[in-house]
Amino acid sequence: MFRRLPPQGGDQRAVAEILNGVMDGKTNNTGTVTLATGNAITTTITDARISPDSVILLAPKSAAAIADTAPYGAFQDSTDQTAASTTVAYPMTFNTTDFSNGVYLSNSSRMNVRNAGIYNLQFSVQLQNTDNAQHTVDIWFRKNGTDIAASNSMFTVPARKSASIYGHIIGAINYFVELVANDYVEIVWRTESTTVSLEQLPAQTSPTRPATPSVIATMQYVAPNSMDNVYVSAQTKGSVTLSHFANSTANKTYKYVVVG
Repeated sequence: MFRRLPPQGGDQRAVAEILNGVMDGKTNNTGTVTLATGNAITTTITDARISPDSVILLAPKSAAAIADTAPYGAFQDSTDQTAASTTVAYPMTFNTTDFSNGVYLSNSSRMNVRNAGIYNLQFSVQLQNTDNAQHTVDIWFRKNGTDIAASNSMFTVPARKSASIYGHIIGAINYFVELVANDYVEIVWRTESTTVSLEQLPAQTSPTRPATPSVIATMQYVAPNSMDNVYVSAQTKGSVTLSHFANSTANKTYKYVVVG
């Protein structure tokens, strides 16, 4: 808190100090708030300078808060994934999290988000066919367990060339999906033949080559400005309630300015 003048005014020195402070940007209307944890979705700011008509402006202060302005996740799987039936849809699964900030796996197939917004979902899948004939695979997306309309793509996997050289193709696409906090997305596949699988390959030599995951997927926040996910949802004299994503990370600290 910066120095204030008493109700009856002050001497010339006090007035000059305060006016000079205002000229230097010290307007006595800033503060700091750290979001509540334990998956809390609200945090209260208590500040006598707040009125029912005040505007509260927020800006991230800590590294943890700044990181939330760009949610992302990257996942992969190092196992073969097979289909036991041609009439069953199988969610693709992941056993490795490469990067995670606001996008995370809640089980082996569900990519959850903590922030509402539009996300760019991308995947790359290594398809293998051990049959002598080519076969088609359908791949699409589900949101919260429900198929997303018009999200399917079809990939034709070549037939094998010989007894030891199988047919391979990479299936890849990116797709924009709108989500609210705690929604999840799955990538689902169906094959017309059980000879087609999602194949992983270990690292190889001559020359040295890295391992081939069966599935790679990334999700990146696109819009709107993710700062909109921390906002004033209720306001009275002396306090405001901030609504935000379910927060489980410590030290998500914001600076705020009270205007009016």
